Amino acid sequence: MIYCVEDDNSIRDLMVYTLTAAGFAAEGFPESGPFWQALKERTPELVLLDIMLPGEDGIAILKKLRAQPDTAHIPVIMASAKGTEFDKVIGLDLGADDYLAKPFGMMEMVSRVKAVLRRAGRNEEQPVLRMGDLELDSAACVVRCGGSRVELTRKEYKLLLAFMENPGRAFTRDQLLEMVWGLDYIGETRTVDVHIGTLRTKLGACGDSIVTVRGIGYRMEEKP
Repeated sequence: MIYCVEDDNSIRDLMVYTLTAAGFAAEGFPESGPFWQALKERTPELVLLDIMLPGEDGIAILKKLRAQPDTAHIPVIMASAKGTEFDKVIGLDLGADDYLAKPFGMMEMVSRVKAVLRRAGRNEEQPVLRMGDLELDSAACVVRCGGSRVELTRKEYKLLLAFMENPGRAFTRDQLLEMVWGLDYIGETRTVDVHIGTLRTKLGACGDSIVTVRGIGYRMEEKP
């Protein structure tokens, strides 16, 4: 099930129709109230969320989704008619998985949905990843180092997930930006360095396994 939160009736109806034609179950909501009510009854696979909504806007909804353990894992694609870099960066930094700038094509929307769902479901066969004293439970979105739980932001978690799924693989900063922030992220690769730094700090001794590869980027390797 995909939830579409969009106040423009014609756009919302077209989104639901297109997703249904593409083989997805989809339901539309004009504002936050009915969306939150539906969320109590059924957890969607993904949320398409417009930023400009009457009453509670998309940014506020996204913050609540990411703050609640039961909904923090739900993939979210933001949409906005503003098309400004500010809206895009804010949404992605708050944990959105991708961004659509209005007006967007319906086939582009379906393509983005499929891509985000592929990324979100890639750990179903191996929900718990381990490297030394570090453990990542992708089903529960929980990280532990030496048995102690480590609280990470969504971006830090996705960075760690990328590394633990690919031990020993060196990633460039651009690759990490694409994997974690999305294909259309507009920003400096310095963003990756800052997040890697905070991730290492939060992981403590386990953070030493994330090493800098000079001239390339970063990789994760198990320490002897």
